[in-house]
Amino acid sequence: MAQIRADFLVLAVFLVAIGLAYAALYQSESFNWLHAIIIAVGTISAHISVNLFNELSDYYTKIDFRTSRTPFSGGSGMLSGGKTKPGQVKAGAIASLSLSAVIGIYFTFTAHWSILIFAIIGATAIVFYTNFLARYLLGEFFAGLALGSLVVIGAYIAMAATPGQALSDIVPLEVWLISIPPGILTFLLLLLNEFPDVEADKTGGRRHLVITFGKKIAAGIYTAGILATYAVIIILPIAGISSYWLYLALLPLPVGLKASQIALSHGHDNVRLLPAQGMNVVTVLATDLLIAVSVIIQLW
Repeated sequence: MAQIRADFLVLAVFLVAIGLAYAALYQSESFNWLHAIIIAVGTISAHISVNLFNELSDYYTKIDFRTSRTPFSGGSGMLSGGKTKPGQVKAGAIASLSLSAVIGIYFTFTAHWSILIFAIIGATAIVFYTNFLARYLLGEFFAGLALGSLVVIGAYIAMAATPGQALSDIVPLEVWLISIPPGILTFLLLLLNEFPDVEADKTGGRRHLVITFGKKIAAGIYTAGILATYAVIIILPIAGISSYWLYLALLPLPVGLKASQIALSHGHDNVRLLPAQGMNVVTVLATDLLIAVSVIIQLW
């Protein structure tokens, strides 16, 4: 369980929950619980796969042997500690990716062709994240896209679409826009967790935002991301696009602002940054969950 970072898999569940909740809201007569479970399994499998591929990459590039491990970053350390073998981890990564791919193909035929596009983007992010995307300033962006916005939209399409529909007729404007905060939050989850690993990541050939711009600017990017996330949540009900129940998702805002303050003040001190990493996780998960809850309330 430690190798697949099971405690972080709840992120995939909450993201799927947002998409499913909106599918129930807009297409309640066609909600299929079996499909909902299959979508969740496919998304969790994809998340497991990227975690395992990342473990392999960190092991082969020796990052795992140099990182300052925290409860929120630095990997599981199981490969470097000899508790598992590379072949086992690779087999698990391929198996979980294959399961996710099969589920994606299933919904491509039963729901809509656009699922295939999402699946290809997701698979690209999984396979090439550590050995390519994280080396060319694309890691955080693809994480936010593939394990954020596209999960919400993809879950909605898989539940609500039928083959042959025009994509513009399937996804409501609200769903497109509500997928933005989860995408930013996943981006921020990765970004702040990169702070303690900067030196180790450099030796492994990575070139992410924190390495490129430094911790001070990266902390500013993190803060801007927090503000942008909640700005979208505030604006949507005012614009008449979402229900005011969405404001439930503002509850974690003070935690996110505190994490921003710590990152800005103590980004160079891994020990003092640690509480901000925990607050970051709480902010991301609680906001995603409350977005889903705000929709489920409307179903009553």
